[in-house]
Amino acid sequence: MATLRNLKIKTSTCKRIVKELRSYEKEVEKEAAKTADMKDKGADPYDLKQQENVLAESRMMVPDCHKRLETALADLKATLAELKESNEQGAEIGEAESTIAEVEAVVKPTED
Repeated sequence: MATLRNLKIKTSTCKRIVKELRSYEKEVEKEAAKTADMKDKGADPYDLKQQENVLAESRMMVPDCHKRLETALADLKATLAELKESNEQGAEIGEAESTIAEVEAVVKPTED
């Protein structure tokens, strides 16, 4: 049985993963710029290779975050539907609905 507490936890999970995804995206941009700068300056091949590994690792985290976000979103939607079916009331329901809209805006552009 879904509860408002479960809904609040799942809402927070979605928000945290969105924040984490944005952080990884910024990190990829920063590391890509650093790699390009190192290439332009003719950095040591070993250092350049290490930086490229860091960049590749950061890039791998973005799709992983997307998958976790999609899973968390589906879980949140299911819990919300279950609570609406049982006619539960509370501020958590409105917060969950707004979080779903926010997460869907983040998830949709990657599906194109």
